[in-house]
Amino acid sequence: MVRLTQLDGKLPNLALMRLAAFHRSQGDEIRFSRSPYRQLDEPVYKAVYGSAIFEFSADRLERFKMEFPEALVGGTGSGSNLQVEDIVGDFHDLDYSPWPNFTGSLGFTQRGCRLSCKFCVVPKKEGKPRSVATIADIWRGEGHPKHLHLLDNDFFGQAEDQWRARIAEISEGGFRVCFNQGVNVRAITDETAAALASVDYRDDSFKDRRLYTAWDNLKDEKVFFDGVDRLERAGVSPKHLMAYMLLGFDKNETWERVFHRFDAMVARGIRPYPMVYGDRTRSLPGKYSRLRLMDFQRWVNTGLYRRGVDFATYDNSARHDPTFKTQADLFSQVAA
Repeated sequence: MVRLTQLDGKLPNLALMRLAAFHRSQGDEIRFSRSPYRQLDEPVYKAVYGSAIFEFSADRLERFKMEFPEALVGGTGSGSNLQVEDIVGDFHDLDYSPWPNFTGSLGFTQRGCRLSCKFCVVPKKEGKPRSVATIADIWRGEGHPKHLHLLDNDFFGQAEDQWRARIAEISEGGFRVCFNQGVNVRAITDETAAALASVDYRDDSFKDRRLYTAWDNLKDEKVFFDGVDRLERAGVSPKHLMAYMLLGFDKNETWERVFHRFDAMVARGIRPYPMVYGDRTRSLPGKYSRLRLMDFQRWVNTGLYRRGVDFATYDNSARHDPTFKTQADLFSQVAA
C-alpha cells in the first residue's frame, strides 16, 4: 500500500495524481490523506509521499516528516528538489479517484513563463514557456463536464500558433475554462484580449464570469491599466477581473501605497485579492500601523469594504467571521 498526502491546496494535486496512477499501474493500493498525522489503523507502507505547495504549510510539513520520516516530499513549499518525474519518469496518466467530488479536468497546456519576478519560482523551476498539451489531452472525456482548470502560468507565452489552437479547441469544443493561475495583464495585446473575450472564461467554481490576473507592484500601474483597457475594448468587463494583489514584498511598501492600488482597482470594478508575502502578522508604515497585513487580507476577502466598514475602524479582534478565508483558502492554485 502507498500513502499519498496532500498538505495544502484545495484542487487535486497533479503530482499526486500521477503518483496514484503510476502505483495503481504497478498493482499497488492507494491510501490518500490530507492529514500530516499517522492514524492508529495505518499499515506499514511500501512508499509514503507528501506534497506541500505553499510556504505557510511549514508546520504541517514538519509534523508530517516527524510522523513519516521515510516519506518522499516534493512541491514548491517543501524546500525539496524532488520532482515527480524522478519517480515515475515519462509516465503521464492521472488518477482522479482520490478526489471523488472533483468533476472538472485539470492540467497545463504550457509550462514556464516569460517573466522573471523575484518572488516567483516558476521561471527557475520550469524555464521558458513551451507547449505541453492540447485540450483533448486534458479533458477527461465523455461523461465529464466540459470544465477546464488550466494551471498555465503564462498561457499566451507559448508560440502564437499554439495558443491560438488551444483557444479554438476551447471555443469550438464548448468548454468553460478557468485560467486558474491568471493571465498576464501586463502583456495583453489586442489579439490576446480578443482571444480571451471569445471563450467562456469562469471562476474556479464555474459559476461566475471571471478572469484572474495580478497587480503586484505599484510601478506597474500604467501597464496594468493599459491591459485592463485592452480587455474592456475587446468585451471583457473590468467587473470580470479578480487581481491577485501581492502585499509585503516591496521593501518600500506603505499602507498608502497599498491603498493606492486597492482604490484604483475598486474604482474600475476590479475585485482585489490580497496575498501576503512572508509574515502575515506584520504591519506597514503609515496610518494603519496598528493593523496587520492579514487584517487587510481579511477585510478585503470578507467583502467588508463593500459593506461600508472603514478599515481604520476595523476590529481585528473579531476572529470568528465564518466568511473569512485563510491564506490556504485564498490559494486555489495547484502546482505539479
